[in-house]
Amino acid sequence: MANPLDATAPDAVLQTFPLNGQGPWPTVDPFLFCVHHDDDYPEGDEELGPCAPLVGRNIGMDFSGADGWSMYHGSLVPGFPQHPHRGFETISFMRNGFMDHSDSLGAAARFGRGDVQWMTAGSGIVHAEMFPLLNSQERNATELFQIWINLPASDKMVPPHFSMLWDHEIPKHTLLDGTGRPVDITVVAGQLVEGHAPATPPPHSYASRADADVHIWHAGFAEGASWQPPVAAHPDTRRVVYVFGDGVVRINGQELTGGNGAVIRCDVPVTITDDTPGAALTDDGHAAEVLILGGRPIDEPIVQYGPFVMNTKAEIAKAYDDYSETGFGGWPWAAADPNHGHEVKRFAKHADGRVEELAAT
Repeated sequence: MANPLDATAPDAVLQTFPLNGQGPWPTVDPFLFCVHHDDDYPEGDEELGPCAPLVGRNIGMDFSGADGWSMYHGSLVPGFPQHPHRGFETISFMRNGFMDHSDSLGAAARFGRGDVQWMTAGSGIVHAEMFPLLNSQERNATELFQIWINLPASDKMVPPHFSMLWDHEIPKHTLLDGTGRPVDITVVAGQLVEGHAPATPPPHSYASRADADVHIWHAGFAEGASWQPPVAAHPDTRRVVYVFGDGVVRINGQELTGGNGAVIRCDVPVTITDDTPGAALTDDGHAAEVLILGGRPIDEPIVQYGPFVMNTKAEIAKAYDDYSETGFGGWPWAAADPNHGHEVKRFAKHADGRVEELAAT
């Protein structure tokens, strides 16, 4: 996306843009990528894949959305089999269903609704992200956001790190507007309410820098509710609002319908108000929902080629050479697309051997 802050318009909305259905949404520095996967999978079979014919799908590269779901790069189980990364971070924010994570550090996890998996690729990691269809009797609704955030040059070669932010650890606030209507906000990153610290990002994350002003917020609006996000701590912070689903909001009076996004000012008060006509509420009781990404730009050259994001072409070539020679530590799993079995559970096995087990959501 072109730098919207080159504009000097006084309006709250600096730029609007359409969201690309199954594809990635436009982002601004320090974010590199944001995609919303929203699939209504059928019942799961014995292999935890869809109990439905796959004829006509481009298996290995199925982003078709046919019948309301895609296999992505999966062949039996939907998802993304082993692939490498270097130079940035991935954030997977689950809204429904389950994801099975496996990586070259030996870490593994199964996580679900409300959980966030945050991985710093740093100098190099290989991971798989599969969507096991655990329900064999009913459909398997699966929804998540995957967000990529850049690393500054000084941290692109830090050791890779896998971490989990569990649903119960992530701050959630219900804020009432002047008429008593609620707005429910989930704080994946960045403090929202004074005195309520956000969950801790990985140690070398750009979000771990206090002056980075990184924030990732999901807001669900009651019908007609309004919310004023806090004014940014730094004048050069950038903030993007994505309206997904069928909702409609007004940003200081300017309409933004579902399937569209906007870069908004964050140095002055801005009010976001639900304006969904004849609102059909979501399963969580919301009329409109938005995802907000914000942060101070890293403002360094970005060279991206496939799964690597560096500052120069020479560094990209080095990344490919290193991966070819070392496999970023090798792949300790028996399959390229491992899953963690039929049991409906949430757990994480960390690279240091520490294990967390939680109740299923």
